[in-house]
Amino acid sequence: MAMKVSRLLSRRILGNALQRTAATWPGVMVGGWGYQGKTETVCEVAAEFEDTWLEMNGFVNPGARPGVRALHAPVAYVQTPVTATPKGLCEAILGFFGAPTKGLTLPQLVRQVAAALDDHGVLVLILDDITRLRLHRVDDQDAFDLVRAFMSMNVTLVLVGVDIAGSGLLRRASWDKRGKQWVMPAMEGGRVHGLEVTQTERRFDFVELDRFRYTTPAHIQAFHNHLVGLESGLRLFNAGPDMLVGGGMPEYLMRRTGGVVGLLNRLIEDGAHEAMDSGRELIDEELLDGIVLSLDDPGRDPAAGEVPRIPATASPPVAAAGRKRESAGAGRRGRNTVFDDTGPVAQTGA
Repeated sequence: MAMKVSRLLSRRILGNALQRTAATWPGVMVGGWGYQGKTETVCEVAAEFEDTWLEMNGFVNPGARPGVRALHAPVAYVQTPVTATPKGLCEAILGFFGAPTKGLTLPQLVRQVAAALDDHGVLVLILDDITRLRLHRVDDQDAFDLVRAFMSMNVTLVLVGVDIAGSGLLRRASWDKRGKQWVMPAMEGGRVHGLEVTQTERRFDFVELDRFRYTTPAHIQAFHNHLVGLESGLRLFNAGPDMLVGGGMPEYLMRRTGGVVGLLNRLIEDGAHEAMDSGRELIDEELLDGIVLSLDDPGRDPAAGEVPRIPATASPPVAAAGRKRESAGAGRRGRNTVFDDTGPVAQTGA
């Protein structure tokens, strides 16, 4: 699934950047639940594009004016504020460039954002956690209109969020069967908070990043391939071959993490640290049973689905076997001691 997202995103970003027309560039929406690796996948593709683009242009902004300093940042990454307003969104974007925002009005902030994107030659604008926008609120609707207006500035807009399909962001969009894209209607009026926008429809490719499954041979093979990749990056002295893919280890890891990439990476990372600290230099089920997964991340919004549910930890085999023996012993009838010889009766002196 990550390969599908990577191919689509890479094709769209590079295709838009090489366009010579003034048409509004189509964007990409990447959905999925929390800790599925959406941000990591998008940032890897964007970083690869940035390296390629900088090398193609000799690490110089091709749109810079002669005689001025060339500030070139082909990719800009911004996290959507928890309480999203047009002003807060502009301040978050300008914060990426380190531009001052104090005392500026909303129209001034919008103009500053437009100038920053143009001056730095930004071709890709990534807005993470976009589903923090609640479109039943007026401020959030204004913020989303501003986001769509940025597409008029020849940038590829990449929106990343949890459950985009159910968030309402596509509420006013229609599905184009021929182009296999979501189409949003043209924006009313020619300006949004002082920013001139093109009167064309906005198109988005929508792709969803799901968790690993363990139901079909193809799903199982994909999970095994991911474990092989994780194992190749571990440097433990006592690690034997197939440490993560041998025996019942894949099934155990699937039960512990539910196939969520972020939980799986956290479990293996914590297990590797524990293996080194304890001197075992090996990851097995017994060691991982002592690892408690915790996702106390203040930067995530659980109400928005950004924090997944952690599967219940399986009981350690030794403890489970001990409880089984205790329960079996509790239900068994004790031995009859009526005819036991207790020995001679002790004599008591006067």
